[in-house]
Amino acid sequence: MALRGWWRLAGVVPRLLWNSSVPPRSSVPGGRSSVSGLVNTYPGCKSTELLLRKFSSGPPSRDVTYDQLKQLLAGRKAVVIDVREPWELREYGFIPGSLNVPLGQVNTALQLCPEEFNEKYGSEMPEQTDNIVFTCLAGVRAKKALDTADSLGYKNVQLYAGGWQDWVKNEQHK
Repeated sequence: MALRGWWRLAGVVPRLLWNSSVPPRSSVPGGRSSVSGLVNTYPGCKSTELLLRKFSSGPPSRDVTYDQLKQLLAGRKAVVIDVREPWELREYGFIPGSLNVPLGQVNTALQLCPEEFNEKYGSEMPEQTDNIVFTCLAGVRAKKALDTADSLGYKNVQLYAGGWQDWVKNEQHK
């Protein structure tokens, strides 16, 4: 008996969701909604991009580009954490304004009290609501750090996937 009620509801909910996002005058014969009508109501947008954004079930990308990172650093709108080892920063260089917390220490570091964090890393500890961008050499370790911060409850974490390699390439072109 309960299954019958669920099946009836399962047929109604998708129709309600679909119909609520369809703009007026965008139907085809038979009363079904037209995807082309939906696309045509947003002039200037690329059709495929619109559909992917409109109907995508995945989370928005948290990747940061070189230009976005430059803006975040210039406006001091993010804490940039480089998770490479200290010797890598000495040997290859680092992004000015970034903070070094090696990947093996990220979990512990993000759980320290603010005074201990400041003492160990020479910077204020990011709060769980701060915008944090993780970076490394090429993005692999930074992705692991992002996942760690997510698991610890940090809300606004991002990834500079290009890492130091992308930074150097872009800085040389400027």
